[in-house]
Amino acid sequence: METKEMAKKGLYVGTGIGLILFALVGLFPGSMVGGVIGLKIAGSMLGAPVHATVLARLIVAAFMIIGVLTAAIAFILGTGIVGWLVGSVADTVKARHEVPAEAAAKR
Repeated sequence: METKEMAKKGLYVGTGIGLILFALVGLFPGSMVGGVIGLKIAGSMLGAPVHATVLARLIVAAFMIIGVLTAAIAFILGTGIVGWLVGSVADTVKARHEVPAEAAAKR
């Protein structure tokens, strides 16, 4: 019975690395890109020079949060999938090396 231990470990390691990378590299750019998109949308909805109204601030804040969440999903999910794939390949290689040893022991 296969347990896929290496795939699980790869997933956990990849997700951890993605979380660290997101905290170091993705948090600030995600909020900046989301803020710029929010300003563009608020400018198109409320007029070109965006005044500091509550609605404009809510739009910009919402898009900053969306930008941060998008960056988090990209970093964490992307590196988690890569880690899982590496672990799955390691499981496959390990299983291929164990099968001939088991066949030789049966003879």
